Amino acid sequence: MPKLLLTALVFASLAAAQDASDSGENDLDHAVKVSDDVLWRLELGGIAEVRTFRYTSSPKGTSRSPLIVYAYSYVPLGIDRTRKHPMVVLVHGGVHGSHMTGGPANSATIVRELVAQGYVVVAPDYRGSTGYGQSYKMAIDYGGKENDDVLAARQWMVERYPFIDPARVGVMGWSHGGMIAFFNVLFHPEAYACAYAGVPVSDLMKRREYVKGMVDTMAKSAGPAAARDDEEYKRRSPVTHAGKLARPLLVHGNTSDSTVRVVEVNALVAALQAAGRPFEHKIYEDAPGGHHFNRIDTKLAVDSRREIYSFLNKHLHPAAH
Repeated sequence: MPKLLLTALVFASLAAAQDASDSGENDLDHAVKVSDDVLWRLELGGIAEVRTFRYTSSPKGTSRSPLIVYAYSYVPLGIDRTRKHPMVVLVHGGVHGSHMTGGPANSATIVRELVAQGYVVVAPDYRGSTGYGQSYKMAIDYGGKENDDVLAARQWMVERYPFIDPARVGVMGWSHGGMIAFFNVLFHPEAYACAYAGVPVSDLMKRREYVKGMVDTMAKSAGPAAARDDEEYKRRSPVTHAGKLARPLLVHGNTSDSTVRVVEVNALVAALQAAGRPFEHKIYEDAPGGHHFNRIDTKLAVDSRREIYSFLNKHLHPAAH
């Protein structure tokens, strides 16, 4: 990237951070976010058209106004726009996370690997994500309307770019993102050809037993009464809806994962098997890296991601394969 352009991007980020501080937003989260936007262009600018965009999704709470949601798009440079190409919807993890270049999620590496295979990538920062102010962060709807935000990003991209093949769209994510990816393919099989769910949050009843913040998260999402209602936890749990699966699915888990314990992933596997749904899965035994075992840079992680890409390629058929 030319030095002049880099300088301009840095100054733009600093100005945006100052604006956020002046307007009373969560200035630290916002400053980190706009600075990381520069890194996205540094990391991917040589191989992809990197853009951010805003779109609308389901209203928040009782409001009638659609919620404005944020997302990133990556289109491989030199793509033949006269032909149809597949797309991957990449859903970030973390209850209050966001789509970032580095950290344990290793998102820049994953986006780079997907783009290199010929995929268009869209990465939504669904409601509850950080970096967009406190009100957006507190708009969280755990296991609820955040799923609508991800579907709406998929729809926006298909409408915006006629070279995206709507029949060859996959959705993938890890952890909380794996949960959202699973819900999307369950409830909208017409929109996706396949899904990957890595170490997915799967059973909120089991999760409530070992995650102290689960009750608080449910209260913020659905209200204090819902936080005491077992049926609400079940309704927002992937295991409850496993029988609806109608598209190819790959699930990965890890026995040494302390963030999403394997008991949750095993519960999802058992629910899918009990429902007679065809799917693929692999539970890694004590894989180094715990929750992030296949998003780091070890040989095991690289090999595991090859398994994921082989699965995606089988169902989405990118031009590079």
